[in-house]
Amino acid sequence: MRKIITLIIFLSVAIGFSQTNDIDSLTIDLAYQTQDSLKVDTSLKLIKSLYEIEDFERALKYIIQSEKLSSSIYYEKGIAETTYYKALIYAQKDDYINALSGYTKAKELFQNLSDTLGIAKVNNSIGLIEIKRGNYAKGLQFSLAAIKELEKRNLRNDLKLAYSNLGEAYQKIKAFDEAIEFYEKALAIQEQLNDNKGINVSNSNLAELYSRKKEHRKAIEFYEKVLVDNKNDSVRGKIYPKLGGEYLLFNDYSKASQYLIQGYNISKRQNNKPNLLTVLNNLGDLNLQQNRLRIAEQQLLEAGALAKELDNKTELLKHYKLMKSLDSTYKRFNRAFNWQREYYNLKINLEEKKTDLNSSSDKIMLDLDPNFDKPQQEEIKKTNPSIINNTDDSKKLDKFKLIFYGLLAALAIVSTFLILIYLKRNSNIKYTQELEEKNIKIELQNQAFQEQTKHLENVNNVKDKLFSIVSHDLKDSLSSINGFIELLRDGSLSREEFDNLIPELSENANNASLLLFNLLNWSKSQMQSLEPKPSLFDVQEVFEDKVKLVENRVESKGITLVNHSLRDFAYADRSMFEIIIQNLLANAIKFCKKGDTITIANHISNGSCIISIADTGIGISKENLEKLFKNTSFTTVGTSNEKGTGLGLSICKELVELNHGKIWVESTLNIGSTFYVQLPKSRPADA
Repeated sequence: MRKIITLIIFLSVAIGFSQTNDIDSLTIDLAYQTQDSLKVDTSLKLIKSLYEIEDFERALKYIIQSEKLSSSIYYEKGIAETTYYKALIYAQKDDYINALSGYTKAKELFQNLSDTLGIAKVNNSIGLIEIKRGNYAKGLQFSLAAIKELEKRNLRNDLKLAYSNLGEAYQKIKAFDEAIEFYEKALAIQEQLNDNKGINVSNSNLAELYSRKKEHRKAIEFYEKVLVDNKNDSVRGKIYPKLGGEYLLFNDYSKASQYLIQGYNISKRQNNKPNLLTVLNNLGDLNLQQNRLRIAEQQLLEAGALAKELDNKTELLKHYKLMKSLDSTYKRFNRAFNWQREYYNLKINLEEKKTDLNSSSDKIMLDLDPNFDKPQQEEIKKTNPSIINNTDDSKKLDKFKLIFYGLLAALAIVSTFLILIYLKRNSNIKYTQELEEKNIKIELQNQAFQEQTKHLENVNNVKDKLFSIVSHDLKDSLSSINGFIELLRDGSLSREEFDNLIPELSENANNASLLLFNLLNWSKSQMQSLEPKPSLFDVQEVFEDKVKLVENRVESKGITLVNHSLRDFAYADRSMFEIIIQNLLANAIKFCKKGDTITIANHISNGSCIISIADTGIGISKENLEKLFKNTSFTTVGTSNEKGTGLGLSICKELVELNHGKIWVESTLNIGSTFYVQLPKSRPADA
């Protein structure tokens, strides 16, 4: 890598040194030449070299000298070339008036000389200026006129500029297919010339065009090419939000999130409000699709304020649409209706402006018009009343009066007709708006009905699952207990046999109790009626209470329980926390054998409270680790053939997340498992 960098630096220095030598050599030659056309040609070579290295002041000095010499010896080619270079320098200084004047004069001179290449270069330069000034239709025609000659001579530098100009002009007039064609031609030449800056611009423009055409895979391809070739934060800050938005259209949330977060960080750091607006709208959309509604609402509200501040109508329109979806999800239908109305009004406003713009401008020629540069040959002739013969005055005056009154009558009729049309149009618009509002209300009501239906289906599924578990697992535990009682009542068991069966009877009762406990909490969470009531409490107290409950079970299985918990506080719902600990302890006991150890501990990390329950039991295989914490039930038999519902860890995960915490597990088969729970120590900022 170091060798490559050294080689690049060496080549740059060598090229620069070579250019300097050429300029010095031309300067010396010029000093000793006589005042003739050969001296002008040498001077033009020197002017070209100085222009290429952007030494415009020195170039201008030699242009003035060459212009005087060319005029004195009447050397037309010299006058044309110096006029053209002077216009080029004016254009570089953004003095478009003098530049256009110079180009026009140079073009006339090249036309007199029948110099097709000179004419093509001037047309290309005029096209660039007109496109920069926003006269896209005019600039388009000048650049198209230059292409054929430049392609014939394979002038790559001039062609690169011409193709880029045409791509920009077609893009501005929304002729996207033509814009793509010329940007791709420009890109091919830029790659041949190793023009990295131009390559990035073309790739970025092609990505935006493919996005506008809804060819999002192609858009992603070109956006990623820009990122590969560019490490500049300004460029990345602009590309990341757009690329994230493209991935969002394919529901690729992972990549969308990655690019949008990077774009957000760069835009925040640079305080780039336009980029920040794009990324906030897309982040809001991402979080809305993933049902993170609070974060989505915060981001969308910030995006809306920015869109209004920047007067970005396109992003504001997107903001209104997303806010309508957000409030519909929240079932705030009045607010959703207001957002829909704002969206509808802004959309109509933008479409009317677009229609006015199209109707007020002449039809834009996409192909070259052969007569685009020819001045009008005819003028409107006006009648001079002083030459009218006196004998015809009275007749013509009567004729004019008649015409005047006729026009006045026609004007009155047309005015009445236009007023009637206007009133009719207003009535139609009002009726259409009322109809649209009714349709929107019906649409929102349908959405609410569909969501309610979906919720009822989910509740029904929960009910079916609940009955299935009750009929299977709970029935087994209760049947076993009932069997023991029947045997005892019938006198089939002796006192000694009954005493021996008490631990098993106790185990079945505990299983049935825990099963009912988990089923109740699981069904409540699935039916969305579980609401945390957080408070500050001592986790050590909870551990001590729960350890007392499981002491008999631990002792009966021959397991050692070590409590290393410390006095520490967590901010969460205490009853939910007790459910979590009870489930995790029950799991640890279930999968431990005689002689195994269960260790309870808690730690403080970055302002959070971390609880761990570790055991030296049978552990969990990698295959089964992936099945934990899922909404579907997954269970295995314990070391003493204990059964379960498979809902315990699902409930734990649900309750931990309701309290803004995290739960995870580390396990090795035949060595043991450690379950971790992290909870906040104070009220979270987004709670």
